Amino acid sequence: MSRKFDYLGDVEAFIAVVEHGSFTAGAVALSTTPSVLSRALARLEARLGRQLLQRTTRRLGLTEAGRVYLDQARSAFALLDEAEREVQGQEGELAGRVRISVPTTYGHYRLPPLLARFARQYPQIQVELNITNRNVDLVAEGFDLAIRLGQLPDSGLVARKLEDAALLLVAAPDYLQRMGRPQTLEDLQAHLCLPFVMPRTGRIAPWAFRDGERDIDWLPGSSIEISDDVLGVVSMAEHGIGICQSYDFIVRDRIDRGRLVEVLPQLRGRSRPFSVVYAPHRRQSAAARAMIELLTSNAVQDRPAA
Repeated sequence: MSRKFDYLGDVEAFIAVVEHGSFTAGAVALSTTPSVLSRALARLEARLGRQLLQRTTRRLGLTEAGRVYLDQARSAFALLDEAEREVQGQEGELAGRVRISVPTTYGHYRLPPLLARFARQYPQIQVELNITNRNVDLVAEGFDLAIRLGQLPDSGLVARKLEDAALLLVAAPDYLQRMGRPQTLEDLQAHLCLPFVMPRTGRIAPWAFRDGERDIDWLPGSSIEISDDVLGVVSMAEHGIGICQSYDFIVRDRIDRGRLVEVLPQLRGRSRPFSVVYAPHRRQSAAARAMIELLTSNAVQDRPAA
């Protein structure tokens, strides 16, 4: 007897192309090639006797038959996903793969204990962890989720805040002994500051302060500028080169061990948010949902994001 549903791979290829907007992006998500997806779509259209996609040099568009088939196919795959979750729940162990991209700050200082807990709880899930300060394209590059820093512009992604990370200035004790301790924001002009060049804009990231009820964004100038790896500013400061601004969760241990000292504590009070982002329209695997649940166990809110 012939297999009745041996074409489901072609249906998945069709959904991937539509959801990701192109054969190239769909191929990345499915770890294959655009030509493979093109052949899969041709087989599916031949089987159905209907054209599902209108192809031009600039874009892809669904035909009326394509819209109807897409809705039904998504519903069918959702039922299969639900069946998979129920069976996995009965067995007691989730399996699968989850791809996550995180910035170096979170990847080195916040994620490790969470990932260790995740690995103990879900030993059958394979985690592909990408640590970079570049904002990856979740859809085009096939990531399930990412952790992002800062205020996120509007887009089709969902963002759930993980925390507001406190900022502070620090310097090594030997630097302060040589150069003196600044007492005011104006005093910083006479010190060697260690600014970070933002990868997206190529501009120096301003330092954020709070003076009473007033927020101040101050642009540090220096003969030394660090780019790509934001943790580099902390390493330079720890070796007595200058003053840097970083997150409390990164420098706290160095402060406790006396390797760094807080500078201008009266100007503390500003923070930046870290959020986990993911595409709401994408079928999340059980593994991805488990990771999101772990990360957002203390989430503040859901909102549109970048």
